Amino acid sequence: MSSDWAFEVDGHFAEQFPLSPLDDHLIHQTPDPIRVTHTTDPRFFERHWNVFHDQQGDLLIATGGSFYPNLDTAEAFAIVTYKGVQRSVRAFRRIGANRGNIHVGPIQPTIVSGMREWNHVLAPNDHGIAYDLTWQDTHRQMYRSAYGSLDSGKPAGGQRHVTAGFESFGRVGGWVEIEGRRIELDMTEGRGTRDRHWGIGRGVGGPRLQADGEAPRAGWIGGVWIAFSTFAIWGPIVLYPYGDSRSRYGKVRKVERRLRFEEETRIFLEGEIDFTLDTGEIKRVHFERIGNQTAYMTCGLYGGSPDKTIWQGDYVGDDVVQGDCYDLADPANRLALRGLDEHHCRISCDGEATTGILQPLEPHAYEACLSGEKGWAFL
Repeated sequence: MSSDWAFEVDGHFAEQFPLSPLDDHLIHQTPDPIRVTHTTDPRFFERHWNVFHDQQGDLLIATGGSFYPNLDTAEAFAIVTYKGVQRSVRAFRRIGANRGNIHVGPIQPTIVSGMREWNHVLAPNDHGIAYDLTWQDTHRQMYRSAYGSLDSGKPAGGQRHVTAGFESFGRVGGWVEIEGRRIELDMTEGRGTRDRHWGIGRGVGGPRLQADGEAPRAGWIGGVWIAFSTFAIWGPIVLYPYGDSRSRYGKVRKVERRLRFEEETRIFLEGEIDFTLDTGEIKRVHFERIGNQTAYMTCGLYGGSPDKTIWQGDYVGDDVVQGDCYDLADPANRLALRGLDEHHCRISCDGEATTGILQPLEPHAYEACLSGEKGWAFL
């Protein structure tokens, strides 16, 4: 890959708008240059999102980054939870001319081989965490798109809202440093999941870019990412390893949840979920949260920052880096951070035990069980 995919090659592209270094590559799909999106909707986004974890239950990492071309803003986050203490870094900048440069401050991912391998680097910063991790996809990615109905677009008269992309599971290895202590993560033990989505982003811009002017929800209340030796479930779909002779991908037809929560915070503790697959099989999976090994995604701006002053897509300033640290053993911190939460869990199914991620929207998951919504009940 040539270097101008990753970095600005000189300082003249501002005067050459809307051209960029990527326009010299034979990759166009429309008459527009790469910097110009197909829609003027300010919520249009390009995003990468990743969760990495060990199998012991000590280390959990969530990282991602987003471009909002119509807002000329780029943001990224890195969250590291180690033995119940969560540290995070957020960084912001203008996108500039080169969409190939996906580095934002110290958060510096590099696409080594598209849809196969990334290198994730968190460079040294003032917030006590750093890492250098190699990610390799192991499961077959398939393109999916979700279209809103014609009457769901806001404001009225706009095109249908579409979010599209792909997802996968994989392995990860390298090192993580926390307050100067280096922790090695072996590729044979490190696991995780990721997605690459683009389209009209739910919640981008917070209340100011919503038609009703209200704060949007951070997401839905059924996120689950689990990989066993014979099947893997990514939300509503079933993914299989490269070369698997089964269908390209499968679907989850029905989900029945029975969950238990902390009394004080109404945050998930344990559960049993029945997944009915399109093959007719029913996979009963038991989930048990590992201690306080959670990535609270409000620290990645999902549902707004912890103090609700920054929303995805907001312009914070040029080359701004910020961060925070929370002891998750304190229930007051868990209560303050709860929202879209990625819980590292021990999981078991059909006699096989491993670990995976359950992501409820909290306290909405508790409320769904309390009200007896279809498919939701207390354990």
